[in-house]
Amino acid sequence: MRKYHALPVALLAALALTACEDGTGTRNEGAAASTSITPGTSATGATPGEREAGATQQPPGDTTGTAETAGTTGTTQTTGKTGTTGKGTEKAGKPADRTRVSCNGSNTTVTAQPVPRPLNHMLITVRNTGSANCDLTYHPVLRFDEMQWAPQAIEDSKPQAVTTLAPGESGYAGVLLSAADGSGEAGTTGRKLTVGFQGRTPNSDGGPAALPALPAEGVYYDSTLRVTYWLRDMDQALSY
Repeated sequence: MRKYHALPVALLAALALTACEDGTGTRNEGAAASTSITPGTSATGATPGEREAGATQQPPGDTTGTAETAGTTGTTQTTGKTGTTGKGTEKAGKPADRTRVSCNGSNTTVTAQPVPRPLNHMLITVRNTGSANCDLTYHPVLRFDEMQWAPQAIEDSKPQAVTTLAPGESGYAGVLLSAADGSGEAGTTGRKLTVGFQGRTPNSDGGPAALPALPAEGVYYDSTLRVTYWLRDMDQALSY
């Protein structure tokens, strides 16, 4: 008889405990723990509605908001901007290259002056009066009066690189006017000199020629007339 009455008492106690927890919620600690591990529920306890709102503000692949300024994403964007600046620097250098022009009679002043030493030599000086670097390519093309031939260049004087003049700088060419031993032929006196400039390829037109003034008595030359390449050093130009 005692076992018969004990079973209903235990069952009634369990039902009473369940009713108390579900009705007040004050002791529903087990239910809260269960909620934290329910799939789809955040660790902060956000409700499904809050999670949906968060998903709307931060869609997958969105580059704005917190995801843009945090982590490696922001670092990558900063690095990209630095690269762009570098490209801009390269582009900034190109206009300087494009302003490099050929030296000629329009952007230089040219003088031609016989020198006492070495004998029978004349010095041609070209000064860059422009605002950009200019190149003196190859050697000057000389013509006295109406002569029908052009003096040859002294090949030993050819520089390793093109003579480039910054604004205000000067370049030089030496001219061997006549043979010191008198072995030259067809000697004559020139009263007018034209200095021609070559372009980027040999014997091409480099632009307007120059007409430097000669001494009043003129300049004597013969068939041995020769000219150096354009050089940066005056003494070197007169050494041939």
